[in-house]
Parts: sequence; C-alpha cells; structure tokens
Amino acid sequence: MAFLWFLLGLLLGLGMLGWYHNRLTRKLRRLTQSLQPDSHWSLSETSRLLRAIATHVDSQERLTHDLETWQHLCQTAPIGMLQVDEENQLLWCNAQAGQLLSIQPPHSSHHRLLLELVRSYELDQLIEQTRILRKPCQSDWTFHPVCADPSQLSRQLSRSLRAHSVPLSDGSVGVFLESRQEAVLLAQQRDRWISDVAHELKTPLTSVRLVAETLQMRLEPPLRDWVDRLLKETIRLSSLVQDLLDLSQLEANPNTNLKLKTVDITKLIQSTWFSLELLARKKQLQLDYVGPDRLLMQLDESRMHRVLLNLFDNAIKYSPPQQAIQVHLRLVTNDSYPQAQWMQLDIIDAGAGFPTSDLPYVFDRFYRADPSRTRSNAGLEVSRAYAVGKSIGSAYTEDVQPVSETQAVATGSGSGLGLAIVRQIVEAHQGRVQASNHPETQGGWLQVFLPWQSTDNATPI
Repeated sequence: MAFLWFLLGLLLGLGMLGWYHNRLTRKLRRLTQSLQPDSHWSLSETSRLLRAIATHVDSQERLTHDLETWQHLCQTAPIGMLQVDEENQLLWCNAQAGQLLSIQPPHSSHHRLLLELVRSYELDQLIEQTRILRKPCQSDWTFHPVCADPSQLSRQLSRSLRAHSVPLSDGSVGVFLESRQEAVLLAQQRDRWISDVAHELKTPLTSVRLVAETLQMRLEPPLRDWVDRLLKETIRLSSLVQDLLDLSQLEANPNTNLKLKTVDITKLIQSTWFSLELLARKKQLQLDYVGPDRLLMQLDESRMHRVLLNLFDNAIKYSPPQQAIQVHLRLVTNDSYPQAQWMQLDIIDAGAGFPTSDLPYVFDRFYRADPSRTRSNAGLEVSRAYAVGKSIGSAYTEDVQPVSETQAVATGSGSGLGLAIVRQIVEAHQGRVQASNHPETQGGWLQVFLPWQSTDNATPI
C-alpha cells in the first residue's frame, strides 16, 4: 500500500515538473520571438536567447555612448544649461551656466534650492511662470552676482542675461542661459556715438538757422524761396538732432529725469489734440474720445505730453481724410498682478495699419514701415527746383510757402524716432506700450499701459 502511494506521488511530481517545464518553454519561446521577430532560423531556444541578449547589450552600449556624447556636448556648450526639479532644487548645470551665475555645479548626492545658490528673483520667477503656464518662456534681466568675500565685491561685475525656459516632466524645468553683455556694450557704444554726433551737429545747425532767418527777411522772391527751403530743412534736421539727444538722455537715465506730479490725463489728452488741431483740420479729422471726464495720475507732464504728441501725430499722418481718430481711456487689471490697476490708453486710426512682419520693430529707432509714406518730399522738391533753374536768379514758378517751426515739429520728418521716444518715456514711467492693427478699422492700434494708484481726488469720474 505504501508503495502505491509512493508511485502516485512520484507520478504527480513528474506531472507537475512536466507542466512547469512546458510553461517555461512557452515563456522562453515568446521571449525569443519578441526579441527576434524577423528570425526564423532553426536554432535552439538557448542560442536564440543568447543572440537576443547580445543584441540588447550592443543597443545598450550604443545608447550609453550617445548619452555620454550628449553629456559632453552639454558640458562644453557655449550656452548655459541648468535643470531644476519640482521643488526648484538645482539638479545639474554645465560649466557655462556656472560661470554666468557664479556658482559651482552641484553634486549628485546633494541638491540645494536654486534661490540659495543664485540670488536672482527674475530667474526664479521665470521658472515658476514656465511651470504654471506649461510652455516655453523667455526673460532678459541684469544679474548682479553675490559674493561672500567682501574683498571680491569689486570684481563681481553685473551681467546682462537672457534665459529661455522649457517645461519638462514631473514639474522640472530646463533653462538655457546666454550672455548679452557684448550686445549691450555694442548698443551703448552706438548710442554714445549717436549722442556725440548729435551734440556736434546742434551748434552748426543753430548757426545755419540764424543765418537763414536773417536772409529770409532781407531777400525778395524768387530768392526768398530758396531760403525758405533751406530754413525748412534746417528746422527738420534740428528736430531730428533734438530727438536723438532726448532719446539718448532717456536711455541713459530713464527714471532720474522724471518730474512727477499729479496730472489729469484726460485734460492732457484734450490739450495735446488742440495743439495739433490745425493739422487735423486740413484732413478733416476729428477726435472720438471714450473715457472718464477726469483721471488723475502721477506723471511727468511734459514728457507725457510728448508721448501723446507723437502718438497723435502718427495717427494724423496715416489717417485718410474725413475719418475719426479713436481715443479710449480706462482702468484695467493685469492677470500677472491682479491686485494692481493700470491705465490703458488706446489710440486707433483708420489708415492702412502696420505690416504684420514689421510689428516687432515698430518702436525701434529709425523704423519706417513704408518709406514712400514717411520720407519727406523736400529732397524731391529741391532737386526739381534745381532742374528748373540752375541759376539762383532764375524765375521759380512753384509757389513755396514758408513752414513754421511748430508745423515742422508737429508733422514730423519720418525719421522713425517718434515711437522710439514714446517707448522710452513710457518705460521710464514703469509702463509698457504695444502696437497692432485694430480688427474693426484695420488701422494702427497703439496701446499705452501705465501703473495707476488711487490718491486723494484721483478717482476717475
């Protein structure tokens, strides 16, 4: 009886062993088929498994080699790279980023907050903005390194940086850093050169203007016509030189030259339009104002008058006759700073608008979207006059009207400095300006945003 039980147990064990062997065989066959889908050779299961393992080892070696190559490229790249985790801890950075931010690359075993290593709130804000918006962002700022050794403070120079941030998985963010110091230095040298040239031109242009004004009163037509043209061009060049000087002064000291006081921006809009009413009347243009009857703000009145003068001049210049220039004034809130209020001023004309490709450059120096519209006709008229009579005593048939200084300054010369001055003045007031084309009129749409704070008697009514 015991022997029978022994045989039964032996048969049961052999059955389970066969079942387990068949199961392993099926698993091995499925594994080799998945690893070698195109292989139909009559090899043993072990040989096929060894071949698949060798193939995967080769693939792993290639991937490791590619990873080392990319790591070497990242470490030796001329652009800074860094990565932070979801808690803003610095995971790694290359040598260029360490040099730009004056930090040492972190060890893999110990991570610290980026703000502890780099005292740059602009960089921290950019990373947080990228994490919230889940899209690439960009920021430019001036980085001031912090040195623990007081003796080395004089050697820590400020750097102009530009950062491009990219959202990664698990809340981490990658940042690419580039130095803009060389571009800033070149821009400063260019501005300094322009300012020096403008200073040198101011005195001789004043002398030429005085001589022309003296001759204007002593000559009779047709000789006076030539002096009138000379005076007109001299005033135009003097205005251009003054614009260059004002622009250089604003860029050098944007905030220190402001003389802030409480100003009714609504009244300032009306007075500025009244100063250009003669030009608007020639084209039968009217002002369509929508906004509060009074809005008090802390502004530099003379510089804000210059902003409105340039904006209205631009709208009048490109508006077709018998149209309305729309001016909208209101208080708005910003999504980034919901607790603050901003004054928004919209100036909309009914002209041809800005070319879409040129919108990013509207506020650059000497920008002219359409040279045929902005170039002065004085040069063409002078050439035509010279062709009519080469002798200064020849009769000049065209009727030339002298142009006053007010008209010359108001109409502008098409040099492309008006909107550049607008941007500098608005940014000096901690605001911003933007240009686009209005969806209804298809004309130019210039928007000015300035921070507004409620003061005594400053509530719009």
